[in-house]
Amino acid sequence: MGHSQADKAKSRERILDAAAVHIRELGLDGLSIAELMKSAKLTHGGFYGHFDSRDQLISEALAKALSEGGPESARVGSTNGPRTLKALLNTYLSKAHRDDRSVGCAVAALAGDVARSDRRTREVMTNYLSQYFDKVAQLVEGDHPDESAIAIVCTMVGAVALSRVARDRSMADEILRAAKRSILDHVECQAAEE
Repeated sequence: MGHSQADKAKSRERILDAAAVHIRELGLDGLSIAELMKSAKLTHGGFYGHFDSRDQLISEALAKALSEGGPESARVGSTNGPRTLKALLNTYLSKAHRDDRSVGCAVAALAGDVARSDRRTREVMTNYLSQYFDKVAQLVEGDHPDESAIAIVCTMVGAVALSRVARDRSMADEILRAAKRSILDHVECQAAEE
């Protein structure tokens, strides 16, 4: 008895869900097809019924991881008002975000891996970054919001990545605080120049 298209679509989605978590936790090279299929409660042999190649899986899992981890932080706002840059910084540069890479920003977790990956996978992240820069630019005031947004995102991503590297908790926490202060100082300086 064959599987319906709906069953196949659900299985494919389970694979992508599991792969998105795996790549954020283990990196692109850490993704084992056998372990992935096991965690999705499917047989290893069924993988090619859903994907043409491991590269196709990686690029689609990256797209899923990016859509789950990053945009949420760009949409944050207080319950009493609109989203703000400060709310974004409080969420993105938090210990909770740093400590749970399985659901956090895939850019911070995977940028280095993606830079060494195939063209299709780099294109997925490049397209995402372009949209993310635009979202952050909407939160920035001043003459050059696009340029500021790029600097802000680079600082945030770098701070989270380096904070995850630091073995000393106080150093890891200081990296996040310093990045937040630097961004806020940059924004204040831009506003003062107007």
